[in-house]
Amino acid sequence: MSELSCDSLWRASAPAAPVLPQLEGRLNVDVVIVGGGFTGLSAALHMAKFGISVAVVEAQEIGFGGSGRNVGLANAGLWLEPDQLDKAIGIEAGKVLYDALAAAPDYVYKLIDEYKIQCEATRNGTLHAGVGKAGLAQLERRYEQLAKRGAPVQLLNTAEAQSRIGSEKFNSALFDPRAGTIQPLAYARGLADAALKEGAKLFDHSPVNKIQPTQEGWAIFTEQGEVHAEKVILATNAYSEHGVKEQARKFVPIFYSQLASKPLSEPQLRQILPNKEGAWDTCTVMSSFRLDQQGRLIFGGMGGEGSVLSNWACQRVSELFPFLNKAVEWDYCWTGKIAYSEDHLPHCQQLQNGLFSVAGYSGRGIGPGTVVGAELAQWFAGQRESLSIPTTLLRDIPFRELKRMFYEVGAHTYHLGQQSHALD
Repeated sequence: MSELSCDSLWRASAPAAPVLPQLEGRLNVDVVIVGGGFTGLSAALHMAKFGISVAVVEAQEIGFGGSGRNVGLANAGLWLEPDQLDKAIGIEAGKVLYDALAAAPDYVYKLIDEYKIQCEATRNGTLHAGVGKAGLAQLERRYEQLAKRGAPVQLLNTAEAQSRIGSEKFNSALFDPRAGTIQPLAYARGLADAALKEGAKLFDHSPVNKIQPTQEGWAIFTEQGEVHAEKVILATNAYSEHGVKEQARKFVPIFYSQLASKPLSEPQLRQILPNKEGAWDTCTVMSSFRLDQQGRLIFGGMGGEGSVLSNWACQRVSELFPFLNKAVEWDYCWTGKIAYSEDHLPHCQQLQNGLFSVAGYSGRGIGPGTVVGAELAQWFAGQRESLSIPTTLLRDIPFRELKRMFYEVGAHTYHLGQQSHALD
């Protein structure tokens, strides 16, 4: 294996980030957003278009959290099966949320076109790849439920799935033509540029250390500045640190790591995902794989980075694509955090009057984050009565750290087991 970069492929290949100042002094706006990811940037962009004065305050840099570290699959819908969604929040509310997120890729690619965001946007669909009898049964259920709701999905048989993926290890695949892939950090930076053009104020390297109510609404404080606003949106998701640490108790953080190879050869690219879909499998410890526009194979799995994960990735890739002859050389390896809510749904909580928190995308944040940000702007502008996502107040997750360790240890054990099996 070649020397791995600790930086991500996304940081190495994204267009330059907008040059932003640190927050200094006092600023007065209508809305202040803590967190410069998909939700916060989309909300800022759309609020500015509505004439709402808005500021985004980011602790690190734009897209530093999950928005700049994810796989880059712009999917429709949620992780939950549609029937599970209806059961969780009711048929009427389920339909509202399903319809909103079914159209999420449309909205993402519309913004990309409108603001000419350079983010390797490729809309060739995604493949949910079936493994074993349980995987096939899951895809059959999903296909039936999605088709019943009018989704243009296709359930591919074994031969079709293997041809589209380039591997004989899958017995089926659910193809969703509504979806696609993007370079996620480039998309986040593009949203930031668009928000600035519309008049939003953005600040980075400005961690919030205090949030407090005032007579006019709220104030957030950093080391060198403060913002006073009528409303505050906490849009930090799995990266709830600094002055918003208490929000981290509402979700279980799951680590997801990815490796990116050197560009593959033309013959290899003709075999692996020749139509350039993004893909992930039905395994309990899920893995994902896709290509970027430079022909790099990007392979990811649950768990933290390290030698165990990279060794497992090498072994798993050689099993899926034996024609590579274990010749894959990895250039980059990086890790991000996913915020899993107990019901696997995103939520907007009104913690107090004028203080909101949005999080819990459970690993599917590109489309939902973009849509929820736009809906928040519409809601605050009086253009809609409510959001499509649940607005219930979430309780702290009991034994949160134990649950995080359960997922982490389970993934680690799985990766070690797969390597041991390969050596037998």
